[in-house]
Amino acid sequence: MIKCYLVSALLVICSILNAGAQSKTGSRKGERSKNTATEMAAKKQMTIEDVVKWSRITEREISPNGSFIAVKLEPWKGSSTVKLYNNKGVELFSADSSWSVSFDSTSQYFIYKRGSVKNSSLNIYLIEDRKERVIESVKSFATPEGWDGFVVYQKTDSTLVIESMSAGKSVLAGKASDYKVSKEGNILLFSNGSDLLLLSLGKERADTIWRGKQKVSKIALSDNGKKISFLSSGKLYVKDGDSQIMEIAGGVSDQRELFFSPDGSRLYYGVAPVTRVRDTTIAKDDFPLVHIWSWKEGKQFTQQVVDKKNESKKSDLHVFTFEKGDSFKISNDYLTETILIDKGNSSLVVGISDQRYLLEQMWNGRDRKDIYIINTFLERASLVKEGADGSVKASPGGKYIYWYSAPDSSWFTCSTSTFEVKRVTTPSTIIAYDQENDVPDWPSSYSISGWSTGDRYMLVNDRYDIWLVDPQAKEKPVNLTLDGRAKKITYRYRSSREDSDSLDLSQMLLLTGFDNLTKRDGYYSITWGENREPQLLYSGNFMLSSPVKAKMSNNYIFTKESFTEFPDIHYSDGNFKKTIRVTDANPQQKNFIWGSAELVKWTSNDGIELEGVIYKPENFDPAKKYPMIVNFYDKNSSALYSHRVPEPHRSTIDYHLYTSNGYVVFNPDIVYREGYPGESAFNAVMPGISAILNMGFVDPKRIGAQGHSWGGYQVAYLATRTTLFAAIESGAPVVNMFSAYGGIRWGTGLNRSFQYEHQQSRIGKTPWESPLRYMENSPLFTMDKVTTPILIMHNDMDGHVPWYQGIEYFTALKRLQKPVWLLNYTGEIHWPQKMSNKVDFQIRMMQFFNHYLKGEPMPKWMAPGLSAIELDYETGY
Repeated sequence: MIKCYLVSALLVICSILNAGAQSKTGSRKGERSKNTATEMAAKKQMTIEDVVKWSRITEREISPNGSFIAVKLEPWKGSSTVKLYNNKGVELFSADSSWSVSFDSTSQYFIYKRGSVKNSSLNIYLIEDRKERVIESVKSFATPEGWDGFVVYQKTDSTLVIESMSAGKSVLAGKASDYKVSKEGNILLFSNGSDLLLLSLGKERADTIWRGKQKVSKIALSDNGKKISFLSSGKLYVKDGDSQIMEIAGGVSDQRELFFSPDGSRLYYGVAPVTRVRDTTIAKDDFPLVHIWSWKEGKQFTQQVVDKKNESKKSDLHVFTFEKGDSFKISNDYLTETILIDKGNSSLVVGISDQRYLLEQMWNGRDRKDIYIINTFLERASLVKEGADGSVKASPGGKYIYWYSAPDSSWFTCSTSTFEVKRVTTPSTIIAYDQENDVPDWPSSYSISGWSTGDRYMLVNDRYDIWLVDPQAKEKPVNLTLDGRAKKITYRYRSSREDSDSLDLSQMLLLTGFDNLTKRDGYYSITWGENREPQLLYSGNFMLSSPVKAKMSNNYIFTKESFTEFPDIHYSDGNFKKTIRVTDANPQQKNFIWGSAELVKWTSNDGIELEGVIYKPENFDPAKKYPMIVNFYDKNSSALYSHRVPEPHRSTIDYHLYTSNGYVVFNPDIVYREGYPGESAFNAVMPGISAILNMGFVDPKRIGAQGHSWGGYQVAYLATRTTLFAAIESGAPVVNMFSAYGGIRWGTGLNRSFQYEHQQSRIGKTPWESPLRYMENSPLFTMDKVTTPILIMHNDMDGHVPWYQGIEYFTALKRLQKPVWLLNYTGEIHWPQKMSNKVDFQIRMMQFFNHYLKGEPMPKWMAPGLSAIELDYETGY
């Protein structure tokens, strides 16, 4: 009995203590809740004026020793700012109106430019002493690798200077119209009118090595500084070491840069074709201005017109080989492209010709070609592959050329020594083709991650893993990453050094890994030969950039981001056990109502499991009914953790601007059926919206849709199939696939037929093979079903989608007397490029949605509207 009483007493005491603890906890929760409510009340809704002040990080550098990080912060409107940090995240220095950040090779000096583009200073900051030297009126500068402590700069008066940053001493090289700095040998080569001068580091005066009567141009300097080349009056001159300058070619084009191979054994240059002369028997005023199109021509005439300007500057590539002492013409009119092997060190060059396949490109959009290997030393060419499909490249070491053949779903190599072509992968060994391909064409590849040192292995990507492939096809492919497919993680190697073009498999490799289930990014390490899966170093609910490694230390900078976290610069060592956030590019973000991103899933009308992302306001209340904008293109769920930096977008809504102003935004994934792109969009999007509506926080009477180009077409189609939407903005849409099929993409001159037969528009047939498909997928033919107010944006210089598509759309709805407006930013292309036009588009689009989805008053530009005269004087906002 006594024990029972003791237990009872203890229980009573515990319950009293627990109640007191709960009371205190509840009090703390109440305080936190009150604080959160207070913080939210203090936050503002974003406006477009706030958006244009948002900064991006447009330049980033880590010092060679890994101790310092420099960035340029650039707002959409306003001047940029340069900042310098140490690797602890401490800001050391800041300067406005600045750009072009760099470090010298010793990591002692931080160098940048400041002022206006026309009149800027060169600023040299000694990091340890926090001292800065300002050199006014500098046009350009260079900090050559190997020139420790030196900077070369040219002033706006063309004076060229070499300065020792440590000693503070400078050498005035003289006036220069052009200059080049050697990577080795500490040589500065520069031209001054008709003279060519050379200055060695450590000398006080430049030596004049050429005095001519005509201007010197296009100067070139070998990496070791021992060979030079230049043009004068169309003649090409070279100097090799201490030898005399000699002329090696005439008729050389000044439209192509001269350059030496890295080892200095070869000089590459272009020779201009013979200038054509107009028929002088016809007076200039009587010469007809006519375009003649022919059904037999390979390249569409409109393409020829677009290419005409570049063609007039075209020159044939030649190479001068110092060992032979003569030149060889590499390219000609038949070759479309030339690819140097081993960066030009090799005597072999790849020649590409698509001349035999130009006509079929009109409808299949593919780029078949014949591949030649040209021996510039022996002066002969060998055809190694006819009708190859895909882009051709050379391995870093020059032992192979390689390409992906989509019709075969396989990678091929060709040995540059034997010219033997090998099929090194097959679908039975590696699924190298895009498994999610949903266009009526052969799927593309997942590309490659690179080559190992010595061209020993080609690293081929499949959907998830990286494979080591023998370029001679003697060994079976080996799965390097082992578990990607099983774990649904997509591994990729991203080079962390710009100067690294091959992978050393004996060293640890740093990989990125994308989890296709959770959409999280991670960094992984792997070492070949250990026979184990990649080891996770760093991961979380965020998206990661490719890391950038310091040149002389195992330190990295990278960005990580989520919808709520700006992609600021972070710092870490090679193990990524500790990371430090370095920058805070937009501290003002905390002052605004933000939002959140969540992954949602549903089943399409076609029975396919789909995903999408829903974006909610930060002050989200599930008991409320929100207006919602549905915005999409094709697939977006993999970008769940993308930040979507606030921007006055040229073609889409800004997600942060809309969530901050009380909108929910929904971006659904779409999977397409061949021949039914419009219906595929309907079958994916509508049940997705239904799934959101079932959650109870979206007002079904206040749903809008917005899309541009391909997205613009799809929302235009949806407007003919449902009365759900209260407002739709459709940018640069196709509404008539019949007329669009025969149209021209004026930006390139390409005919649009391939797009419908084999690419994005996904019809898979010609109009005469399947006219019903074209009609069913064209919103124009069911415009009478539209009940939704429509805002169209289509510009008169659109080179992607002919703007008469927007006119057809507007005209049909106007004829039916349905509410429609069309924005044409005159002189703009597929989307506005001028900042003022981007801002205007965002203002008008939000006013349009605010009226129909929030009940705000209709702005003047919508009703009663503005005449052509009035638009010269007011915006009608």
